[in-house]
Amino acid sequence: MGGYLYILGTLVFTVYGQIILKWRLGNLQIVLPESNLDKVWYLVKLLFDPFIFSGFASAFVASLFWMAAMTKFEITQAYPFMSLAPALVFVIGIYFLGETFTIGKLAGLALIIAGTIVTVKF
Repeated sequence: MGGYLYILGTLVFTVYGQIILKWRLGNLQIVLPESNLDKVWYLVKLLFDPFIFSGFASAFVASLFWMAAMTKFEITQAYPFMSLAPALVFVIGIYFLGETFTIGKLAGLALIIAGTIVTVKF
């Protein structure tokens, strides 16, 4: 059971990182400057925003959970669970970020979940 908790930790921290980045950048109404040097400088400054920093820290924590999961599972057994991350982001994006809901997105979500089940079970 502990191995599955590592996978769950990987998913939770991966999804948190993606959602918090989208939420914060949306709140800041980011428009990148035109020149490449200004873009780089602007993005580096964004790293010091506490929410954005937490998103990057979350990705690091997710990688620690993933390393722990790799001690318990073969990668071909564990990796299909990572396809649940887009499904979670989809649902959270709709409910908390006001993202659009379409039949096409729902069909894609259903295919992802079905594919995960088939890959893990068979």
